[in-house]
Amino acid sequence: MDTSAAAQTANVTPATIRTWARRIAIGAMKRSARPIIYSIETMVAIGGNRWQCNGMDRVYFNNWATLAGIETTRYNTGNISSASYQGAGVSNSQAYKLLGTIDKVWFDAADGKIHGRYGYDESRVASRDEVWSAVITGIRTAIAAL
Repeated sequence: MDTSAAAQTANVTPATIRTWARRIAIGAMKRSARPIIYSIETMVAIGGNRWQCNGMDRVYFNNWATLAGIETTRYNTGNISSASYQGAGVSNSQAYKLLGTIDKVWFDAADGKIHGRYGYDESRVASRDEVWSAVITGIRTAIAAL
């Protein structure tokens, strides 16, 4: 059975089926649960870029959209040719709005927390808070996979 058929049977989205499949696969690995540690090293290991200046030590995530499950392909001009959010196809205009919901994401070594700054766009597909939650989940998942 493919994800579309399973989603229709369970009355959920294909993205939910994929999430369930990942959780089942992770559970099947039977790894002992490791604590999620936010540190400069783990943030750089999952794709962050370290920045140090004037006593500040931060790791910026230029790939926050990928961590949130926003996937885009682009034409040579740079315009979006196709897009999906957490496995479900979205229109190109909604993809631009999703990408505009968050401006920056960074980890600050001073307080050990992940910070973000909202952008000016709001998508019909997901609210700013939903996208932010997806970013945090993506970061935690990436660290757990290390």
